[in-house]
Amino acid sequence: MSLTRRLLLGSTVVIVVLVTAIVTIAGSRLRSRLRAETVADLTRSARTVALLWQPGRDADSLADAAGAALGRRVTLVGRDGIVRGDSKFPQAALRRLENHATRPEVVAAMDSGVGVAYRQSASAGDDEMYVAVRHPLGYVRVAIGLDSLNDVVAGAQRDVIAAGALALLGAFLLAALFARSVSRPVIELRNVARAVADGDLTRRPSLNAPGEIGDLSAAVHRMTEQLAGRLAALQAEEALMHATIDALDEGIVVVNGRYQVVRLNSSARRLLAVPDAVPFAADRLPPGRTLRETLRAAAAGESPDPAEMDLDGRILALVGRPLPNGGAVLALQDLTARRRLETVRREFVANASHELKTPLTVVSGFAETLVDPDLSRDDRQRFAAMIRANAQRMQRIVDDLLDLSRYESGSWKPEPRRVDIRQTATDVAGSLDRAARAKGLALSREIPDDAAFVRADAVALRQILSNLMENAVRYTNAGSVTLFASREEGGVRVGVSDTGIGIAPEHLGRIFERFYRVDAARSREEGGTGLGLAIVKHLAEAHGGSVRAESVPGQGSTISVLFPDEPGGRAG
Repeated sequence: MSLTRRLLLGSTVVIVVLVTAIVTIAGSRLRSRLRAETVADLTRSARTVALLWQPGRDADSLADAAGAALGRRVTLVGRDGIVRGDSKFPQAALRRLENHATRPEVVAAMDSGVGVAYRQSASAGDDEMYVAVRHPLGYVRVAIGLDSLNDVVAGAQRDVIAAGALALLGAFLLAALFARSVSRPVIELRNVARAVADGDLTRRPSLNAPGEIGDLSAAVHRMTEQLAGRLAALQAEEALMHATIDALDEGIVVVNGRYQVVRLNSSARRLLAVPDAVPFAADRLPPGRTLRETLRAAAAGESPDPAEMDLDGRILALVGRPLPNGGAVLALQDLTARRRLETVRREFVANASHELKTPLTVVSGFAETLVDPDLSRDDRQRFAAMIRANAQRMQRIVDDLLDLSRYESGSWKPEPRRVDIRQTATDVAGSLDRAARAKGLALSREIPDDAAFVRADAVALRQILSNLMENAVRYTNAGSVTLFASREEGGVRVGVSDTGIGIAPEHLGRIFERFYRVDAARSREEGGTGLGLAIVKHLAEAHGGSVRAESVPGQGSTISVLFPDEPGGRAG
């Protein structure tokens, strides 16, 4: 029920209760007052008649005359209770009337001089009020019908009811106006409060009223303004926090007191491969003993030691901390790249040490031998040549390491231009012609006109072709080595094919790693550093290109580089 209706109903109930109370109380008091005044009046009338009742006077005639004069019923009763006269009955009927000695008013008058009684008349048959006064000859009784008194009281009550109805109508109109003036601002404030509770902070109360309603409206307006400002600040802070958390490389998982995941940043989703929208049960996280134990310990209020776990090939570092109000936060860091880098570094140090150890040992050994004064001239020359060859080998290893470090660090940038592949292939083949003839190998070129030019750094292209040709000559004992170029979609592919020993499938995917050799002993005998193909891969990727290796053991290998037509573009 609306406030207006409640106010109107309340006002109506109050007015009706008041009118009813007034009618009831006023009618009762009016009836009592009228009866008291009527008793006094009847007593005076009875005393007056008593003065006129003398011995020897006809009682019935006196009763008739007094009744006519007073407009009341007058009864004269003797001491023996016999009615001597009655203004309401003829004299002949008096003998049939009952003895009045036992009437209450007569009995009361006998005791105190005046008696009053209310009852239905046995002789007249209507409700009457009787007042009897003691007289030397008996009792003078004056009676009046109660209907007249009741009519007066009823009329007064009707007047009060009519006045009450008019008052009720007026009060209803006033209450309606008052209720409307009170309920309208209250309803507006209620609607504003509901809108604010629903999140609409643009609503403001338009009321500008005096008194408490106006103060309440102003307070609601100020509250809404402050709430909007604080909510905007909280939203901005929350957005900043979300952006910061999502930008972290570390995964963040927040679990509440009911062991539900309520926050999960993008790194955590990626590391844990969790597509579910929050909130969801923490038991739906990937099954991992270390993960579960760390999370449950933190949720129980403990601060477990940092731990590591292997999840689908990833090495994750876990740090769990409890939250003040229950729950826990779990930080995850992907250590896979770091561990791989540490492994690569260890392998690199081991490989570099191993590669340098052999020539250093040779140099050291032959140098100690040269100190011997009895050593022949031929041996000295042979030992010196060995020292020189191993020193050159160490120099090549150091040069390749420096080149590879420069390419991997990103400090070197290619300067692509239009390069003639045929001319570069001729220069590279010329430098390897003696080594090829010594093995009886035929060096050839297959470069069509549409692939005769490539956009590449000239020095880098020469180094790529040199490394590929050297490897092909080194691992081919008979047959041929062919430098080829071909036009492909998006670029030009340049490579070298040989008819050498080939590469087994288990080695084919690793030949571009540093110091990786299919046949380590033969490679060292041939003077290889184990870094050539790693350099080729980095140079190709610096141009936005890619490398490819194909081989059939015992039949030969083909290693090629795809140079994109657009410098810095990406070709597959």
